[in-house]
Amino acid sequence: MPWSTPFDDPIPLRGGRKLATLQQAADYVMALPEEVQHEAHWQVAVENLINAAETGGGWLMFARIAMLRALNAAPKDK
Repeated sequence: MPWSTPFDDPIPLRGGRKLATLQQAADYVMALPEEVQHEAHWQVAVENLINAAETGGGWLMFARIAMLRALNAAPKDK
């Protein structure tokens, strides 16, 4: 499954932006500070994004859920 594969529903971000594809979600995580990327919830999100890109199928939904969970776990002041 290509990294350009869209999520069934885009992932909303604060400020009105949205992550529509696996690549946009991966780019978002990679733009975070390195110490934040190593937090468990972001590691789970990355693993699910990779599984979705490599395998497809239900992993796309799991990747979306993992991103939503990681975004909700992140401190709101960052």
